[in-house]
Amino acid sequence: MKQSQFFPEIHGNFGFGCMRLPMKDGKVDYDEFIRMADAFVAAGFNYFDTAHGYIGGQSETAIRDCVAGRYDRSRFLLTNKLTDPYFHKQEDIRPFIEQQLSLCGVDYFDFYLMHAQDRNNYQKFTRCKAYETAYGFKEERLIRHFGISFHDKAEVLDMILTQHPEIEIVQIQFNYVDYEDASVESRKVYEVCEKHSKPVIVMEPVKGGSLVNLPADADKILRGLGGGSNASYAVRFAASFPQMAMVLSGMSNMEQMEDNIASMRDFKPLDATEMEAVRQVSDIFKSLNLIPCTSCRYCVDENHCPKGIRIPDMFASLNAHEAFHNWNTGYYYNSVLTDEQHGKASDCIKCGKCEKVCPQHLPIRKLLTDVAAVFDK
Repeated sequence: MKQSQFFPEIHGNFGFGCMRLPMKDGKVDYDEFIRMADAFVAAGFNYFDTAHGYIGGQSETAIRDCVAGRYDRSRFLLTNKLTDPYFHKQEDIRPFIEQQLSLCGVDYFDFYLMHAQDRNNYQKFTRCKAYETAYGFKEERLIRHFGISFHDKAEVLDMILTQHPEIEIVQIQFNYVDYEDASVESRKVYEVCEKHSKPVIVMEPVKGGSLVNLPADADKILRGLGGGSNASYAVRFAASFPQMAMVLSGMSNMEQMEDNIASMRDFKPLDATEMEAVRQVSDIFKSLNLIPCTSCRYCVDENHCPKGIRIPDMFASLNAHEAFHNWNTGYYYNSVLTDEQHGKASDCIKCGKCEKVCPQHLPIRKLLTDVAAVFDK
């Protein structure tokens, strides 16, 4: 397996994102996760990514039990993050990373990122001296590399990288639909990383799965290439840029793992014909005016919705309704209302807690009104 040009310890340019692990009865399916992790490592890859809030805290302990507890530490790399809700002052940061290390069953993290940085929470990280504190963990060998994950406009990233040249790597949302999107600015954000000579980790290369099940006319374009899966074109697009050190994929079953391994083990950048095809697919997506939710589920974690509304599922239902116009989109919407703990879109009380944690900065309260207008009749 080819080593990274930026970090020799990284094998290949494909990483296992552990935010969407296989689930069974509300718990991580350890048997399936182990099968996936073993296939990933056997294919020569070694980069795993997690955060404390992923899957309500289950991601870290699943990594402990299924990866760290089964492999010698030299055989895998692990990234974790300092996340906004879990510290309130500088003194909280050390106990938090020590807790993360314990939960993951490791003595150090290979990469440690300031999580989901934007113009708002950056102020809190600055006030709490989070960058300085976390970077200091390098001297203690609690972390090996220091970076950020980022969700905002290019000008904000430029400011952060100018103020903190010690940042070694930047994780950004990057896919062919968001590449020229004015709200995400994937291209401009990537160009800021190039300007500051920072290697890039890609998150959301398939936009939370949106680039897998495509509308019929978009799907036809990629099928006409006669090559790989829809997901493979999305992942390869993201990896085709020179500053990319790693493309993460959040996988929830063995089929997705096998598809990604097939695409990335002997990676080839998209050629001109393939690039034109994904541009055409992107144009189709833009014409549909879909909700750009990536199903990160931050809005429903940690009791951010007092009515228990499954917001990403609601948005997926409306997007499916707009993209496919299938009779069963209403059935799918009703299927997420499994019990009294989970409210309908029309049950939203407009508290705004969801919007404060949304990495996409979506007007969730207004969008839930749109969902309710279609389904809650």
